[in-house]
Amino acid sequence: MKLFVSVLLAVVLMCTLSLAGTKYVSVYRNPKADLKDLSGKKIACFVVIPSEEFRSGREETVAAELRERGLNTIAGYTVLPGALVKDREKAKAFLNKAGVAGAVMLRLVDDQEARRQTTAGYYNQPNYNSFWGYWGYGWSSVYVVETTWTDRVVTLETMIYSIEKDELLWAGRSETTNPKDIKKFVKDLMDAAGKELRKAGLVAK
Repeated sequence: MKLFVSVLLAVVLMCTLSLAGTKYVSVYRNPKADLKDLSGKKIACFVVIPSEEFRSGREETVAAELRERGLNTIAGYTVLPGALVKDREKAKAFLNKAGVAGAVMLRLVDDQEARRQTTAGYYNQPNYNSFWGYWGYGWSSVYVVETTWTDRVVTLETMIYSIEKDELLWAGRSETTNPKDIKKFVKDLMDAAGKELRKAGLVAK
């Protein structure tokens, strides 16, 4: 029974840590940046990956998530074909013709497995009536179980640009642990980015 409870506690702790979600590990704000410059203007969302098939779906997901947050966003592939993404001059012409004022860009930086370890202790029938009673009994009765598991950690760069001014407004590098569903992944990513933008004073609290 003690072993079962110990393993159960370890599993609960492991699951709690494994579902850590998305967090930004570093951010940059252009001190001259003002996101109000993009208010109401057309913003294109680009996901920097080689496959146009995968790119289109992910750009649609990002654009839809940002539209729900009140931004005038479109998927980048709808105004810039994949064949032109590496031709800077043609890309400029296409985006200018489409009236795109800003861009949100996502780029995969890393996708790897990280080994983690936790230790859980189970104190068998401790005496809770007094501090020192628990102290002596607890330390002498602890049972420790160690558990090792593997997390998937996806690292992304998120950049917000003013195309009109050709300057970076904000950038951040995020880590997402064990992403499962692309829509939830994007939602969590945008939630985390929103928190950082609010902290930077670039959007309303």
